[in-house]
Amino acid sequence: MNFKNIITQIARILVGILFIISGLIKLNDPIGFSYKLEEYFNAEVLNMEFLIPYALLIACFVVIFEVVLGVMLLLGFKTKFTVWSLLAMIVFFTFLTFYSAYFNKVTDCGCFGDALKLTPWESFTKDVVLLFLILILFFNQQFIKPILAKVPMNFAVFITYTLCLLMAYYVLQHLPIIDFRAYKVGTNIQKGMEIPEGAPKSEYEMKFIYKVNGVDTEFSQDDVMANKVPKNAEFVDRIDKLIKKGYVPPIHDFSIEKDGFDYTESVLEEPKVMLFISYDLRKANEEGMKKLEALHQKALEKGYLVIGMTASDENLIEQNKQKFGLTFDYYFCDATTLKTIERANPSIVILENGTITQKKHYNDSESLTLK
Repeated sequence: MNFKNIITQIARILVGILFIISGLIKLNDPIGFSYKLEEYFNAEVLNMEFLIPYALLIACFVVIFEVVLGVMLLLGFKTKFTVWSLLAMIVFFTFLTFYSAYFNKVTDCGCFGDALKLTPWESFTKDVVLLFLILILFFNQQFIKPILAKVPMNFAVFITYTLCLLMAYYVLQHLPIIDFRAYKVGTNIQKGMEIPEGAPKSEYEMKFIYKVNGVDTEFSQDDVMANKVPKNAEFVDRIDKLIKKGYVPPIHDFSIEKDGFDYTESVLEEPKVMLFISYDLRKANEEGMKKLEALHQKALEKGYLVIGMTASDENLIEQNKQKFGLTFDYYFCDATTLKTIERANPSIVILENGTITQKKHYNDSESLTLK
């Protein structure tokens, strides 16, 4: 076995395994990946907002294709198509991660879902390494030989594709098989928000913008203190630039608010709480919404505090309460936080003294255990 062949086989194994692992992690939570795609499609990033309604469909296609390509590469199935597809995907994602890193548009690429968070530059570096490995495969395709006969090879690829489709359907109709998020069952929200004593704090540099002779000019804090700002300058703005990021607790954006009051602490101290999560009531599943009031009444009989949590406005809340006969109150929480807590819309979360004990998709509401 010559040197080129050895290098090609090493690259083949590394790329194949990485694509399979990365794809399966995202396939475990395609809705989470679709949220990440929506960030990329946003007007402030790629300005492709017409794709946002199709984000979930695109997410499912990409992650299934990613897994299947990894299997095809390891098996040596349709080498030319496989390698060209791998190259096209990695070139696109390398551009995407570079764009995000350079312009600081998306702070997490979502390459490994919530299982492994990468900074934008870490994501770009990972893609550059993958690009290098795939280029090795591209220029040495003659060394990528099938490891099975034609019939079992076709069957293996077909089974991989079928199993991926079944997995995608299952997690969309229920919840991710493995929950990698900060709000997984067993998490105490209060403890998740705590900052350990002595934890490093974020460091900021203050920048002051003054209009000098009609031009916005930036001055440092030292310049301002040293009276280096021209006397005729007009103050415009102050910018706090992050120099060094400090410790960020796993849960840092959870709140329960209503009518200008914060109820976070009081709700988390309740012994039994049922939360109905709907980040956007316009997008809530109607069949799921129809189940909530019956659950509400059942929970009240067991002594639960029952509240809804949404980022929707009061008008939309009232419309939904009337439409579905809901008698519980909705409290405000940031949409991104609610998307992180749960993937179904609506979904049900049970808290006991601030600890998450159950999380259910609306399709599985009948399996809730109420004490």
